Amino acid sequence: QVQLVESGGGLVQAGGSLRLSCTASPGSMFSINVMGWYRQAPGKQRELVAAITSGGSTNHADSVKGRFTISRDNAKNTVYLQMNSLKPEDTAVYYCNARGVYYYGTNFDVWGQGTLVTVSS
Repeated sequence: QVQLVESGGGLVQAGGSLRLSCTASPGSMFSINVMGWYRQAPGKQRELVAAITSGGSTNHADSVKGRFTISRDNAKNTVYLQMNSLKPEDTAVYYCNARGVYYYGTNFDVWGQGTLVTVSS
């Protein structure tokens, strides 16, 4: 069973930076195709922030383009989210997501526990 562990959230002032990390449980019994970061602010639906494929193709939400950058280390099954020029509206719980396939052919779609990012004005 693939598990994701996130780190890097916290409290930062507007204009500051944070880097989130998410590592999948070690192993060679699966292949991760897409890793992504989502966020959910109080009273709002969860939304995609950024995603990256195993080949390095990325997709960033319009609201974070030019400020956030997603990257990935396939050898470590780790995805990063570098967040610069943070705004109070970026405050949310950030969730890591991974989609892939186990060696025996079953697909998976798993989530991390979430990490809180708070941006003060």
